[in-house]
Amino acid sequence: MTDTTMGAEASQAVTAANKFYFIAWRWHFYAGLYVMPFLVMLATTGLIMLWISWFAGVGGERMTVAVQGQPMAVSALQTAVEAAVPGGSAIQYVEPLAADRVAAFAVQAGDTTTGVVVDPYTADVLHTFPWRAGWYDFVNKIHGTLFLGAFGDRMIEIAASLAIVMIATGLYLHWPRNGSGWRNALVPRLSAKGRTFWKSLHGVLGFWISAILVVFLISGLSWAGIWGERMVQAWNTFPAEKWGAPLSDATHADMNHEGSHHVPWGLEQTPMPASGSLAGVDAIAADVSIDSVAEFARTLGFDGRFQINVPADDTGVWTISHDSMSNDGPDPAADRTLHIDRHSGNVLADVKYADYSAYAKAMAWGIAFHEGDLGVWNLVLNTLFCLSIMTLTVSGLVMWWKRRPETAARLGAPPRPRDLPIWPVDLPVWKAAAGLIVVLGVLFPLSVAAIIAVLLIDLTLLRLMPGVKRALS
Repeated sequence: MTDTTMGAEASQAVTAANKFYFIAWRWHFYAGLYVMPFLVMLATTGLIMLWISWFAGVGGERMTVAVQGQPMAVSALQTAVEAAVPGGSAIQYVEPLAADRVAAFAVQAGDTTTGVVVDPYTADVLHTFPWRAGWYDFVNKIHGTLFLGAFGDRMIEIAASLAIVMIATGLYLHWPRNGSGWRNALVPRLSAKGRTFWKSLHGVLGFWISAILVVFLISGLSWAGIWGERMVQAWNTFPAEKWGAPLSDATHADMNHEGSHHVPWGLEQTPMPASGSLAGVDAIAADVSIDSVAEFARTLGFDGRFQINVPADDTGVWTISHDSMSNDGPDPAADRTLHIDRHSGNVLADVKYADYSAYAKAMAWGIAFHEGDLGVWNLVLNTLFCLSIMTLTVSGLVMWWKRRPETAARLGAPPRPRDLPIWPVDLPVWKAAAGLIVVLGVLFPLSVAAIIAVLLIDLTLLRLMPGVKRALS
């Protein structure tokens, strides 16, 4: 091979690399137009929920009381809270987080559920509030659905799916090349001026938080209606048939409240067992009451609080749960959910962390990390992460503002490269792109739907409207 031939091939390789750089930049830009507003919303609402949960608690459970000997029987506390809500009946009990913390009940009266916080030593009612309808839950609904129901959930799922594409293209764009070393990739150029400074800050910050962002996106997507509920959650749901007990028509998700998630991810779609048979393992020999169920729960050795759900009807079950999904404790490996027959006192089901599928175990840790439940370090890290997302958005906006066309009404998107090369090894780019879309379609269906929609608009509508096409270029 001659030097001339080698030089020509090297030149073609450089040209191909430049064109692929601009392709990645263009997709990164357009994905960011849709994704970044959602990421700012998710970071802002997530930060608010993180600090509410840490300092006040989701349901006032972090209020303190004076320790006065032994706590009163749960039934006595139940009588006090039901008296505070006319016509009310307790449907859930939440054990105190510690000896100096309050107990809480959910009390239902008609279609209204009221949270009641009570001193476990005196049965004094300290606070009442709409159950799962406080500021935390208000912000959580924005975080999950934008108050738009399934439509909002789908919009956020598309954003989270496209964010995966944005991360991949961003890493490609920032990866060291053309003599640029790892120092510039890992440390922002604080001495730089203008757009160079903002580009360095944007790239370095995005590089450092990309892995954490993927964890947040995957754990969040696992709740979403398409990729989560219909795909990964359906395949990782605990099989109730293993219990050998009669099953009811209700699922564990029925214990959630107005769109909020309070049961372990791997159990949401699992049917509940039903009371009224001889199935199960002996547990409570005496009368099956809230006191005997609470006493049995205390023998299980939970590190932190636990919750008891009261049977809804004659076939309903007592449910004891301790899980990171409900902020009961800092260790997802301590998750445990038990169902007790309301008549016989037998344990019909006992699901521990060890019984989860591999993905459900990862979700137990992922959600605990997502919510900042693993300790002070988790609170600090998540706070810095949310602030980094906001900074990333601001830096991207500043970069665009500094390079936008000043004289024409155009968006200022990165230029589209012409005459795309065949790469690699005679494989046309469109075939490689099609393969990538197929992979994305299997993993994240709504992301590929969005990509195909953009391509169709580009190939059809924008070709018929050159003025709009120029404005978007």
